[in-house]
Amino acid sequence: MTSSPPPRARRRALTGAAAALGLSVDMIMTVNAPTASAATWPTATSSEAVSATIQLSGTKDYGMQRLYGTGDLGSGSQDEDQGPILNLAAGTVLKNVIIGAPAADGIHCAGSCTLQNVWWEDVGEDAATFRGSSSSNVYTVSGGGARSASDKVFQFNGAGTLNVSNFAVQNFGTFVRSCGNCSTQYKRTINLNTIEATYSGNKLVGINTNYGDSATLKKITIVGDSGKKIVPCQKYIGNNTGKEPTTNGSGPDSTYCKYATSDVTYR
Repeated sequence: MTSSPPPRARRRALTGAAAALGLSVDMIMTVNAPTASAATWPTATSSEAVSATIQLSGTKDYGMQRLYGTGDLGSGSQDEDQGPILNLAAGTVLKNVIIGAPAADGIHCAGSCTLQNVWWEDVGEDAATFRGSSSSNVYTVSGGGARSASDKVFQFNGAGTLNVSNFAVQNFGTFVRSCGNCSTQYKRTINLNTIEATYSGNKLVGINTNYGDSATLKKITIVGDSGKKIVPCQKYIGNNTGKEPTTNGSGPDSTYCKYATSDVTYR
């Protein structure tokens, strides 16, 4: 089944403007994007409404199809505890898919997973959530991009290592967050390499020093943030009680936030 995604309010306004000009919504959104950004956002080959979470295992290549939520997955809100569009069993490799709007809670990984060339046009609750209790879990995000995340892009709730490379993110709250108040906490390792972050945004990565988290940043490019307001690495004191965690400083320290100032460039 293919159809066009049900728009949010702002996409509704864009649709009318686009029709008047003879342009597509994606073309309007591209024109409105910061011109300094080098990321090229893909065009969907088709669109499919998803009313119930799709369970995946093995390797799945969507060939740049757009999936978007409808029914219980179609509120387009930022509410907690929404279901994901896709739920990946441990070991799943997901390739070449666009998560449209409404995006619900994006993608969940139950254990180690690989997301290759995955794009989020308008992040819902989170773009992806990484779960799993084994310290040997490895979650890999290679290529792709995400935009319009009012809170987090990647939520790291499980144990292990999250590697994100060659990724573009635009207009976000926090790019990657090690869960600050999950009922079960773990040591988490985060590696960011070759990331293009377009302002506005608040933090690239948030980690919990009291659980031994670390974040390594390499080849980070921040676009349009002349005031250097984006915090590359924010440290927290996490907890397992559900309370909001307190901050514990920011910036490179060679133990928790592993990067040099030369690893982050601005343009």
